Amino acid sequence: MKKILALGGSNSYDSINRKFAYYVASLFTDVEIVGYDLSTVDIPLYSKQLEEKIGLPETVADFAKQIDEIDFIVLSLAENNGNFNAGFKNLMDWTSRIKDRKIFAQKPMLLMATSPGARGGSSVLEIANKLFPFHGALVQNWFSLPKFDENFDAAHGIINTELNTQLQTIINDIQEKLWKSE
Repeated sequence: MKKILALGGSNSYDSINRKFAYYVASLFTDVEIVGYDLSTVDIPLYSKQLEEKIGLPETVADFAKQIDEIDFIVLSLAENNGNFNAGFKNLMDWTSRIKDRKIFAQKPMLLMATSPGARGGSSVLEIANKLFPFHGALVQNWFSLPKFDENFDAAHGIINTELNTQLQTIINDIQEKLWKSE
């Protein structure tokens, strides 16, 4: 059984990206889902001076340990003004300070974004697709869900047939490649 980390890249208490990440993780078969809710952890704003003063926050060490203990990451990024959510970027900044560590620890990842807008977080996905491999993410594929409120229903998931088929094909391909190759 694979262990999947479902992560919404937002510190919003009602993050649609966290909801989406959990939903997509549930579509994989034979998995245990481990969630990470960035809105519930206290991580001070990173600065070199603060790091020298307090060291690495325990919450950041716990996050890194959680990544080390999973097999796959399902990450859905919030887009704030065309870039990462500040809370998620702060978590990345702190995690990158762990000696001899890549943030995502060479773990395979399904990279996603959703938003209420028509572009579905595509700007932040472009940034992440270029940046995350340098931070140890083995991005297997990516998916954008535009117009979250129109295309997603809590009880039924993605209600747009074309988008649902596209996502399911991505999931099937990942499972075929990673789950069956062992």
